[in-house]
Amino acid sequence: MNRLALAGVAAAIVAAAGVVYLGRGLPPWPGANLAASAAQAAEAGAPIYFRDPDGKPSYSLTPKKTPDGRDYQPVAAGADLSFDEADAPMAMPADNNATAAKGERKLKYYRNPMGLPDTSPVPKKDSMGMDYIAVYDGEDSDDGSITLSPGKIQRTGVKSEAAEMRRIRTLVRAPGTIQLDERRVSVIAMRAESYVQKVADITTGSRVTKGQPLMEIYSPAVSSAAAEYVATMTSKAIANIEPYGRGSKQRLTNLDVPETVIAEMEKSHTVPLAIQWLSPRDGIVLQRAAIEGMRAQPGDVLFRIADVSVVWALVDVAERDLGNIVVGQKVAVRARSYPGRAFMGQISVIYPQVNKDTRTARVRIELQNADLALLPDMYVDAEIDIGSAAPVLTVAENSILDTGSRQTVLIDRGKGRFEPREVKLGRRGDGYVEIRDGIAEGDAVVTSATFLIDAESNLKAAIKGFAEAGAARAATADGQMTEGGRP
Repeated sequence: MNRLALAGVAAAIVAAAGVVYLGRGLPPWPGANLAASAAQAAEAGAPIYFRDPDGKPSYSLTPKKTPDGRDYQPVAAGADLSFDEADAPMAMPADNNATAAKGERKLKYYRNPMGLPDTSPVPKKDSMGMDYIAVYDGEDSDDGSITLSPGKIQRTGVKSEAAEMRRIRTLVRAPGTIQLDERRVSVIAMRAESYVQKVADITTGSRVTKGQPLMEIYSPAVSSAAAEYVATMTSKAIANIEPYGRGSKQRLTNLDVPETVIAEMEKSHTVPLAIQWLSPRDGIVLQRAAIEGMRAQPGDVLFRIADVSVVWALVDVAERDLGNIVVGQKVAVRARSYPGRAFMGQISVIYPQVNKDTRTARVRIELQNADLALLPDMYVDAEIDIGSAAPVLTVAENSILDTGSRQTVLIDRGKGRFEPREVKLGRRGDGYVEIRDGIAEGDAVVTSATFLIDAESNLKAAIKGFAEAGAARAATADGQMTEGGRP
């Protein structure tokens, strides 16, 4: 029994109580006036009650507002519907219009409530006492659509949303670390036996600039080459044979003597006792091995300097995402040490190898690091946007019914009819999925209660299939009996 029927019965009881009291000569009970007002309102076509504007099970006999200030919606006698078919016979006379409207549909048959291939032209109960379900004209169409009553749509919370063109933003997240740019690292090593006479006030971690003095070196080999070069420049006879001491200068260059020191020799025509070694680039001192008075053998690294204004982020991308990543793609890198800050860069190299244990590939991202915030071996997380560059047709991701080999959506055709439609999917992101084929822009797609509608559709298809199979078996059996009965 629906709520309006209960309200009608209550009003009738109230009215009867009022008559009894009036018959006894007592003052009329206030409920009698309320019942009389409801009856007059129903006859005049005025609202018989008010319901919650959001469809919640909340009703009122008088105008009312929701907690957020919205008015309850008035419901006239002709607009009242019973959402429970079993309660329809017990509805108030005010529901006659709705009953008549519902009776306009042609009843075709009644189907088994458990999905068995059994139908009946009249109301019936199964072996467990469950009522057979009425099937009306148009509810068993061959296009696979399913029709739901307004009550069932409201109870299940069916909602639809139009398919729209939008840009899908899909992010691939990959962890990694910060590493030095291999092209921006310099080492200072002696190419001949040398002695460190003095070291500047520079330690590991110090910032240096290009041309800044690091240490003073005395090397017999360097001093011999410098003396030969100065003699070449000062001797006119040798200068005519070897202009400007080209061979002697080359020896100094091969010994890695700084260009500024060679230029100073050419200007002063003197041989320095110690060579001042300068920083070859701007950067951070990563290693200092030079100690005053030490003897350095050829190949010994005394300083290691790196330019960290540009660094690499080496991240591991899952194998399944490699097909959507290309060189030059923009990437946002977030360091765990700086929450809320993103360092923008681009992919420079995709290493041509997949780790067989983690099924990931190494990707190199170049990042600008002007403020030196990113340090070597720092943990970072990369976000690579592989979404569509142009708007594509999309629907809500929760509207997809995916069986693994087939994807479908439910199209809302209005008046309670829903049609399943097979679709081809594309990229996903931001709660939406790209539809490459199957529907058009503007189609109303069901976004909630899809599984309930799908269950109804599958049940109907199963019943139809069972019925067809049963009819085929019956026809076959009749044919066999006919054949056997011939003389």
